[in-house]
Amino acid sequence: MTEIAIIIGSTRPNRMGATVADWVHKEAASRDASYDLIDLREVDLPFLDEGTPPSMGQYEHEHTKKWAETIAQYDGFVFVTPEYNHATSAALKNALDFLYAEWNDKACAFVGYGSLGGARAVENLRAIASELQMAHVRQQVALSLYNDWEDFQDFKPEPANVEALGTMFDQLESWAGALATVRS
Repeated sequence: MTEIAIIIGSTRPNRMGATVADWVHKEAASRDASYDLIDLREVDLPFLDEGTPPSMGQYEHEHTKKWAETIAQYDGFVFVTPEYNHATSAALKNALDFLYAEWNDKACAFVGYGSLGGARAVENLRAIASELQMAHVRQQVALSLYNDWEDFQDFKPEPANVEALGTMFDQLESWAGALATVRS
C-alpha cells in the first residue's frame, strides 16, 4: 500500500496548521493509500546542525537519523504550509533541509493557507521540492483566511477546496505509486 505523510509545517502557538492537517487526514481516511500525520512541533528538530551536507548522507546526530528513518518509509507527502512573509515557515524549510536522499524520487502535494491561500508559500516549496528531486503534483489546495474560516476561528473549507483536495489526492497517489518503481 502507498504510504503518505501529511506534514504540519507550522510550530507556532495558536497555529491553524493542525486544524487543516486534521481535515486533510480525515478526508484521506477513505482513500486507497495510507495517510499518517507528522507534526513538526513533536519532531522538534533544532536549527540545522549537521556539519556535512545532507546530500552526502553522513548524518551525525541522533535527531537527524531518527528524522531520516521517519521520512524514508514514505512514498509521498502532503505539506500543510502557512504563508509567512511570502514563503513557507522556517520550521518546514529546516525539516526539509536536514535530509536529501530520503526525499528523492517521491511525490508531494501542497495545502497552503493564509490571506492569499498560501500561494506564495507553495511556490516557494515547489522550488525546494524540485531541488530535492521530488515530483510535485499540479493540484494544490489554497485555503483563504477570509473564505475558509468564520471570524478567523472556525475552519469551514469551501466546497471548491474539498473538491481540489480530492483531485490532489488522486494526483499524489498516482505519482507516489509510479515513483515507487523508480526507487526500486
